[in-house]
Amino acid sequence: MKPGSRLRSSVCDSEVVVIRYASGALTCGGAPLADEGGDAAEIDPAQAGGTVMGKRYVDAGGTVELLCVKPGKGTLALDGEALHLKEAKPLPASD
Repeated sequence: MKPGSRLRSSVCDSEVVVIRYASGALTCGGAPLADEGGDAAEIDPAQAGGTVMGKRYVDAGGTVELLCVKPGKGTLALDGEALHLKEAKPLPASD
Protein backbone atom coordinates (compact mmCIF):
# COMPACT_ATOMS: atom_id res chain seq x y z
CA MET A 1 0.00 0.00 0.00
CA LYS A 2 1.42 3.35 -0.99
CA PRO A 3 0.41 7.00 -0.47
CA GLY A 4 -2.41 8.00 -2.80
CA SER A 5 -4.06 4.56 -2.76
CA ARG A 6 -7.84 4.68 -2.44
CA LEU A 7 -9.39 2.04 -0.17
CA ARG A 8 -13.04 1.06 0.33
CA SER A 9 -14.90 -0.64 3.15
CA SER A 10 -16.92 -3.78 2.50
CA VAL A 11 -19.30 -3.15 5.43
CA CYS A 12 -20.27 0.50 4.91
CA ASP A 13 -19.87 3.43 2.50
CA SER A 14 -16.49 4.59 3.89
CA GLU A 15 -13.70 5.38 1.43
CA VAL A 16 -10.25 6.64 2.38
CA VAL A 17 -7.06 7.79 0.67
CA VAL A 18 -3.75 6.66 2.17
CA ILE A 19 -1.58 9.62 3.20
CA ARG A 20 1.02 7.67 5.22
CA TYR A 21 1.35 3.91 5.77
CA ALA A 22 4.09 1.82 7.37
CA SER A 23 2.60 -1.62 8.05
CA GLY A 24 -0.33 -3.43 9.63
CA ALA A 25 -3.85 -4.52 8.80
CA LEU A 26 -6.27 -1.66 8.07
CA THR A 27 -9.95 -2.34 8.80
CA CYS A 28 -13.23 -0.47 8.79
CA GLY A 29 -16.15 -1.74 10.82
CA GLY A 30 -14.20 -4.90 11.64
CA ALA A 31 -13.62 -5.91 7.98
CA PRO A 32 -10.44 -5.33 5.92
CA LEU A 33 -10.18 -2.27 3.67
CA ALA A 34 -9.50 -3.10 0.00
CA ASP A 35 -8.92 -1.43 -3.37
CA GLU A 36 -12.30 -2.78 -4.44
CA GLY A 37 -15.42 -2.96 -2.29
CA GLY A 38 -14.95 -6.69 -1.66
CA ASP A 39 -17.55 -9.13 -0.42
CA ALA A 40 -20.35 -7.46 1.51
CA ALA A 41 -20.18 -8.31 5.21
CA GLU A 42 -21.94 -7.28 8.38
CA ILE A 43 -20.52 -4.40 10.39
CA ASP A 44 -19.15 -5.28 13.82
CA PRO A 45 -21.34 -3.35 16.35
CA ALA A 46 -18.21 -2.65 18.45
CA GLN A 47 -16.60 -1.01 15.38
CA ALA A 48 -19.53 1.20 14.34
CA GLY A 49 -18.25 4.63 15.40
CA GLY A 50 -18.44 6.13 11.91
CA THR A 51 -16.13 8.24 9.76
CA VAL A 52 -16.37 11.92 8.84
CA MET A 53 -15.65 13.19 5.32
CA GLY A 54 -12.61 15.45 5.00
CA LYS A 55 -11.07 14.39 8.31
CA ARG A 56 -7.71 12.68 8.75
CA TYR A 57 -7.37 9.61 10.92
CA VAL A 58 -4.07 8.57 12.55
CA ASP A 59 -2.78 5.86 14.87
CA ALA A 60 -1.18 6.62 18.24
CA GLY A 61 2.36 6.22 16.86
CA GLY A 62 1.76 8.42 13.81
CA THR A 63 2.78 5.65 11.38
CA VAL A 64 -0.56 5.59 9.54
CA GLU A 65 -2.63 8.52 8.27
CA LEU A 66 -5.84 8.17 6.23
CA LEU A 67 -8.02 10.89 4.68
CA CYS A 68 -11.74 10.10 4.62
CA VAL A 69 -13.21 10.97 1.19
CA LYS A 70 -16.60 9.31 1.70
CA PRO A 71 -18.23 8.92 5.14
CA GLY A 72 -19.65 5.69 6.50
CA LYS A 73 -20.75 3.90 9.67
CA GLY A 74 -17.59 1.85 10.36
CA THR A 75 -14.66 2.73 12.62
CA LEU A 76 -11.22 2.82 11.00
CA ALA A 77 -8.63 0.67 12.78
CA LEU A 78 -5.03 -0.53 12.47
CA ASP A 79 -4.36 -4.05 13.80
CA GLY A 80 -7.57 -3.86 15.86
CA GLU A 81 -6.78 -0.48 17.49
CA ALA A 82 -9.17 2.31 16.48
CA LEU A 83 -7.66 5.28 14.65
CA HIS A 84 -8.44 8.73 16.04
CA LEU A 85 -9.04 12.11 14.43
CA LYS A 86 -5.89 14.07 13.74
CA GLU A 87 -5.79 17.28 15.75
CA ALA A 88 -5.39 20.57 13.92
CA LYS A 89 -2.14 22.40 14.55
CA PRO A 90 -2.65 25.68 16.40
CA LEU A 91 -1.85 28.78 14.37
CA PRO A 92 0.77 31.17 15.71
CA ALA A 93 -0.45 34.32 17.41
CA SER A 94 -0.43 37.38 15.19
CA ASP A 95 0.04 40.14 17.72
